[in-house]
Amino acid sequence: MNNLASTCWQRGRLQDTEALEVEVLTIRKRVLGEDHPETLNSMNNLATTYRTQGLLQKAEALDMQAVHRRKKLLGKEHPDTLISIGNLASTYRKQGRLQHTEVLELQVLEANQRLLGEKHPYTLISINNLASTYQKQDR
Repeated sequence: MNNLASTCWQRGRLQDTEALEVEVLTIRKRVLGEDHPETLNSMNNLATTYRTQGLLQKAEALDMQAVHRRKKLLGKEHPDTLISIGNLASTYRKQGRLQHTEVLELQVLEANQRLLGEKHPYTLISINNLASTYQKQDR
């Protein structure tokens, strides 16, 4: 089901993607539990679909859940936690909440620089995301 959702995503069929991702998330919560890594991945996937559809309140709620649960389970600087924080920042950017976006992106960038190094792809993505936020702020 998850793979089919991914195929629907790639074909731009976001309503089909959403329906499948909601079902996958529901099943994973029931079978694996709220805090299982695959359940949290499903939260991130569905939040991304909501963000793309412009359903920003739904995206924010799922992003915040994923960040909170991953911080609790994995720690605030685990790569998966940092990805969830970056996703929340993306939702804030789409909402026009650029100060909140900047704070989160700086947090992700600093952790990636320290943990992964200056040239790691995640660090470079973090730099690009922050630069995009600065550009939107006319900085």
